[in-house]
Amino acid sequence: MSALSQPKATESKTEAQSQSETCLCAHKNKPRSQELKSSVSRRINRVIGQLGGIKTMVEDDRYCGDVLIQLAAVESAVKAISREVMQDHLKSCVVDRVQQGDTDVIDEVMDLFKKFM
Repeated sequence: MSALSQPKATESKTEAQSQSETCLCAHKNKPRSQELKSSVSRRINRVIGQLGGIKTMVEDDRYCGDVLIQLAAVESAVKAISREVMQDHLKSCVVDRVQQGDTDVIDEVMDLFKKFM
């Protein structure tokens, strides 16, 4: 339970349960394929390794241009991860919601696209 939805000492258990059941701020869950999880995890681990190397470069006073090249490579790798997750989101979550008649998901997708443009 998040800090926002934790029951106060004065609330009864049923009030707290009711609040948590109606809270729209809860995280959405989406089961993902093992293939997607493995791919995204592998890519994230690679980026973490690259960032560790860049940190070492900075600590070792390496040439700024070399550091920037490595930062650009990390940025590109993160964008590739984002595209992979976005594609899965569009093919699964968005399609499912549109098929259920929920066209509000289009606004959500547009907001997501704006973050990546």
